[in-house]
Amino acid sequence: MLKRALLGATALALLAGSASAADLATRYPVKAAPIPVQTFSWTGFYIGGNVGWGWADNTYDVTPFGSLIGYSYSPGTGNGFIGGLQTGYNYQFANNVVIGVEADFDWSDIGSSSLVVGGPFTGGAISQNIDYFGTIRARLGYGIDRFLPYITGGAAWAKQNFSDFYGNTYNDTKWGWTVGAGVEYAITNNWTVKAEYLYLGFNKNTTNDYFGDSYSVGSNISTAKLGVNYKF
Repeated sequence: MLKRALLGATALALLAGSASAADLATRYPVKAAPIPVQTFSWTGFYIGGNVGWGWADNTYDVTPFGSLIGYSYSPGTGNGFIGGLQTGYNYQFANNVVIGVEADFDWSDIGSSSLVVGGPFTGGAISQNIDYFGTIRARLGYGIDRFLPYITGGAAWAKQNFSDFYGNTYNDTKWGWTVGAGVEYAITNNWTVKAEYLYLGFNKNTTNDYFGDSYSVGSNISTAKLGVNYKF
């Protein structure tokens, strides 16, 4: 009896082992879950610097006292190096649209000096210069991972100087508007580089001298900049 019981237990063990082996043979390997790829986010505060080149479209209009006819002169395009600082904040939505705000300040070597030709004031010298300028702008872009093309616009201001051959001068800060576009690229999670164009438009400034002559002076500025930012 004992011998039969042992044989029966052995047979059951062999049958159970065969069933387990059959189950294992029909099982398929399970793939590990893919590791999500981290994409760059433009959200955050940043601060940086820029250098570039600027040029001003200068205008100079004169209306002599008692005259109904004015004279427009072209003092020429002033140009020069620019450089300064910028700071701002971006927020990136789930659909990769990026909105932000930025303020910048630039020192300027933009200036021109030329002779007036034509009209009753021929031969006089005119000087127009931009000492420094800045903008406060909104930005709208689309984040393509580490690449960000954007458009921008807002308010602008500039310290402008003017003098002519009659001793008329203008030295004041003017407010206007600005529009532009740029591209920015993140070389690391914190450092980005950018290229940007801005146009700054200002109303003309009109003054009168002791003889009643009216002078209207204007300078609109274009800038092309390269910059670097540190994102916090």
